[in-house]
Amino acid sequence: MLDTVYRDFGTGYVPRWHADIIDPATAYLAPARHTLLVAVDPVDQAVVATAALDSRGPAHPPNPRHLADRYPSGETAQLRRVYVRPEHRRRSLARRLVDELLAFAAADGGYRAVYLHTDPAVPGAEPFWRSLGKVVLDEREDPGGGNGGGNGVLHFEIPMGR
Repeated sequence: MLDTVYRDFGTGYVPRWHADIIDPATAYLAPARHTLLVAVDPVDQAVVATAALDSRGPAHPPNPRHLADRYPSGETAQLRRVYVRPEHRRRSLARRLVDELLAFAAADGGYRAVYLHTDPAVPGAEPFWRSLGKVVLDEREDPGGGNGGGNGVLHFEIPMGR
């Protein structure tokens, strides 16, 4: 996951955004309604993909108030850290992991929506998420609308019963 924030996002580790990467057990394994999935290459046992879900909706700030109100914590399954190493992309890993996360959310019974945000500058991110859900806010069209004042983040809702 750290490779992704350095390579694909170019931000490097930012504690307020990436604390869950440093301590995934506390973020995703200890809470009963959270989960973390990891795909491992059977040849060399390297982690090649991750995907996580938690019960925290988008925070305001930095996200717009209307998103925080539409996707409240506790009722929202937020998809996070859906990352696939570049050399393993285009093999349906992300889709399979997301399908497992959606099944986890549905089995929980307490989630009414599935939300995520993504950086469309990451190769393949925008078309992948558009194939699974609908855009609820495109910050490229609403420059003052969200994460840090219009940095182009896309916010999606994914149907739980896909």
